[in-house]
Amino acid sequence: MEALVEIMATGVCHTDAVMLEGQNPKASFPAVLGHEGAGIVRAIGAEVRELDVGDHVIPLYGSECRTCPNCTSGRTNLCWGIRETREKGLMPDGGRRFSVGDEAIYHFMGTSTFSNFTVVPEIALAKIRADAPLDKVCLLGCGVTTGIGAAINDGGVRPGDTVAVFGLGAVGLSAIQGARIAGAAKIIGVDINNQKKAIAKTLGATDFVNPTKIDGRTVECILDMTSGGVDIALECTGNIDVMRQSLECCHVGWGTCVLMGVEGRDQELSLPPVLVRYGRTLKGSYFGGVRGRSGLPKYVDWYMDGKIEIDALISHVMPIEEINTAFDLMRSGESIRTVITF
Repeated sequence: MEALVEIMATGVCHTDAVMLEGQNPKASFPAVLGHEGAGIVRAIGAEVRELDVGDHVIPLYGSECRTCPNCTSGRTNLCWGIRETREKGLMPDGGRRFSVGDEAIYHFMGTSTFSNFTVVPEIALAKIRADAPLDKVCLLGCGVTTGIGAAINDGGVRPGDTVAVFGLGAVGLSAIQGARIAGAAKIIGVDINNQKKAIAKTLGATDFVNPTKIDGRTVECILDMTSGGVDIALECTGNIDVMRQSLECCHVGWGTCVLMGVEGRDQELSLPPVLVRYGRTLKGSYFGGVRGRSGLPKYVDWYMDGKIEIDALISHVMPIEEINTAFDLMRSGESIRTVITF
């Protein structure tokens, strides 16, 4: 039930850095990281039914088995089909497909895209159209889909809504696109890097707030800008303090805050119950609420049709030999997304 995939390109995501820096309590080392890739199927197992050699695919860290209680519920994109082994860095049979000499190497998020080749279960591969450029649509394997989907699906942005997006990396900038597509009337981008303002405006933001330029009065500023708070707040930083600010910026009675950022090890969010008792909603988003195998091909079509932008999010392209530089660029804030090519 597995396929051998030649990875042609992969993005370097903040979640990879969290793992690399030991901030993920479920980390298994040594491991091949990477989870935002695209490639071509080069071999299939005997029980693979819906993929053929030569198919173009995007590996999915969130599988879609279509048979587990979560999949059949119709209420979530969270598939538990291979969760237990995936979180241990193993394949569904409990084994590993990577090794260095006699030492077995762990998988990461069921994908391990920082490799020329990887082995992925069929239920964790989305087949996509062959004419889509793999060095662009690889970002749909995580960041772009997460941001756009969170705005449309989990945030439920409606025409005329006011939206605030916290953290304008690849996920946040994609969330701006999702809010724009959904018809939001006011989209406020929030980031401490003024250089993000221009691209945020290009992708659909109507306003930009830099917390460092207003003495950290982010909540007060956004409440003033929106006559009492935003309808939807989309948090993409992983910073606990920013998560709370995002909720505080939501309008009483109906405002919804969607968390997407990955927090550091053992960090917990603390907030007074009154923040939700007055009608606000706090929720999370996993892969933007998108079902990978059945839903992701539509996002590829959107890119090919010009409905969403990916190219502008790729700030750097480099070979796998320079991957450490890609992490440095991400930590310094100099990159939006670096794509690694093989």
